[in-house]
Amino acid sequence: MRASPRRATLATVAASAGVSVATVSKVLNGRSDVAPATRSLVQSLLQQHDYVAPSPRRAEVGALATVEVQFDTDFNAYSTEIIQGAVEAGAEVEVGVVVSIRKGADRTAAWARDLVAAGRRALIAVTSELTSGQLAALSRAHLPLVVIDPLNLPRARVTSVGSTNFAGGLAATQHLLSLGHRRIAYIGGPATAACNQARLHGYRAAMEAEGVPVLPDHVRTGHFRYHDGVEGGAALLDLPQAPTAIFAGSDETALGVIEAARARGLRIPEDLSVAGFDDTQIARMASPPLTTVRQPLREMGRVALRTALRLAAGEQIDSHHVELATELVVRGSTAPASRDTRPGAGRPGR
Repeated sequence: MRASPRRATLATVAASAGVSVATVSKVLNGRSDVAPATRSLVQSLLQQHDYVAPSPRRAEVGALATVEVQFDTDFNAYSTEIIQGAVEAGAEVEVGVVVSIRKGADRTAAWARDLVAAGRRALIAVTSELTSGQLAALSRAHLPLVVIDPLNLPRARVTSVGSTNFAGGLAATQHLLSLGHRRIAYIGGPATAACNQARLHGYRAAMEAEGVPVLPDHVRTGHFRYHDGVEGGAALLDLPQAPTAIFAGSDETALGVIEAARARGLRIPEDLSVAGFDDTQIARMASPPLTTVRQPLREMGRVALRTALRLAAGEQIDSHHVELATELVVRGSTAPASRDTRPGAGRPGR
């Protein structure tokens, strides 16, 4: 008995037309932002391939293409923004997004095969640590991979999406310096994480350009989490010459710093200026609202999803690493250094 032909997908039509999946979706949805010649070509190929949009019933039995977005740690405000962007991009092209948490130790050859068996078209790994063996397992399974903010990657050509972390670290520190602060500390993420290294280098570059020394005990690493800010902030604020400003590598860490300061009777920003990184919802909800570096997390999720689908369709991509622009957002958690907190002065009440 002859096997029935495989049902055409948006990716099939996109590959035939030499365009992106998003472009095919725009034609199907009657969007006006497609060139007439491209629209005509895509419409012709849709007919040739007998493309039929998946019905809800077909999606329920697994006909809907899916991409897995996988995290190594519990969800937080950062994760939510990434997920939102990926889900929005998937909805535009009729692709389902499955979100999971998987520990690094569980990544084996069977893990990669299981993803394929579950119908995944591609994998998006967020802030993940990947080994050469894990990358090889994904390659053998022919499962495209895109990494968002990789913590560390083996020496391999891995497609990744991030932001201008160096520029963000530079801008945050320059802002604190412009307010008259000179004892500025940094609390970041894992020491080996590429995004953390870039933010730290930006911080150091700003300090060096201003001729301000970076004290060894004013740089701390962690995991970009709230407790890192509480513990690291406490250690910094208990120093004989405590910093007058702290740049945290994430909003969550910054809120931990604010709590450490509150526990010591310090006011934000009168006694201590605090800046974060990410501009998640918690930055706007903080008291006072947090000065932070905005990285376009939702757009990073969208770009990762689109890139993963292009790889799955066998398309060539322009770059194996994409960096989206960051922007400093000044709010109420930073202020000019007061006389009591400038170099040579101790903390109020000390």
